[in-house]
Amino acid sequence: MAQKLFLICLFWMCGSAIAIEVTDLYEATLVVDDKTRATRAKASQDALDQVIKKLTGKAGHSNHPLIKKSKRRISDYMLKYEYIEHSNQELKIRVRFEAEKVENLVRESGFGLWGNRRPLIAIWLVIEDNLRRDFVTQESYPQLERLIYDTAAEWGIPVVVPLMDLTDRAQVGIAEVWGNFSEPVEAASTRYNAERVITGRLFKQPNSSSWQLDWRYTDADMFESVQLVGDKQQLLIAMVNDMSAALASEYIIDPTKSYATNSTVITVDGLRTFDKIERAKRELLTISTVNSVDVIYRNKQQVQFEVEHLSSVSDLQKSLKLEQSFEVYVDPRAFHQVVSSSNLRYSWVGQQ
Repeated sequence: MAQKLFLICLFWMCGSAIAIEVTDLYEATLVVDDKTRATRAKASQDALDQVIKKLTGKAGHSNHPLIKKSKRRISDYMLKYEYIEHSNQELKIRVRFEAEKVENLVRESGFGLWGNRRPLIAIWLVIEDNLRRDFVTQESYPQLERLIYDTAAEWGIPVVVPLMDLTDRAQVGIAEVWGNFSEPVEAASTRYNAERVITGRLFKQPNSSSWQLDWRYTDADMFESVQLVGDKQQLLIAMVNDMSAALASEYIIDPTKSYATNSTVITVDGLRTFDKIERAKRELLTISTVNSVDVIYRNKQQVQFEVEHLSSVSDLQKSLKLEQSFEVYVDPRAFHQVVSSSNLRYSWVGQQ
């Protein structure tokens, strides 16, 4: 709950943000039975699988020869571990790994790599239970809401289930989400600064014990919802899994292009002080595929950075799209944007 409130406060404060910096990509928390060495070793191996899943946007890598080999020397990849004891007697272990070592393992295994800047997804969900419809929220259906957050966390995907307080309900009603009326739902989602918005309706099939979940993105060209049938909890897990895998495929860095170091010049307007230049440089260095950043030219209007990165130029552009401090430069005198694969020009919109 505390983590959720922190995220919501962050969304309110960062009105122009289009992506979230995920800070726990290299750690995983699992339930364990005891604190024995054998249990810790097995949990650490499973934790590595979870971290690789978050970095690659895919599950099922545990049988890859290099990954199986790495698990036999799991301590080489671990940074630290700690036990968490809850009041209900549940025992958990949190394992954190060294980022560079795990990323190298992913690349050497031939898998794509997704950085820590990820788009935020707002999920508006209405459930029909015993002929009564209501929003899924922390108050009305806490277990379902928690399931959405927990499943998304396994993929490293930032999501928000709207609060459905007076502010939300003034803009969106049950009918709008049930019928997927995109305009009011997207307008209400700006409060949370979501880049993508999903609506869903969950109900029991007539004369059946099975549940049905219809969900779709509000920005789809046509009303083509994904239809799932089965157990209520499993349907929500399937929705988040499908959403996360599809989202990762949009932003994943092509592994065939990540071995050679490329050098790309980026022009940034609006950096008129050394302080802003340094802030922009630090922002660029947080991109997972960027190795180094140097200033090669500066005048009163703009700065040019030489960026060395382990990716293609298009992949670098893809990463920059998720950076809240940079916006694609738009020439006010032109009818089209200037950015191309050979001319990367951005405006600084970071801290002023």
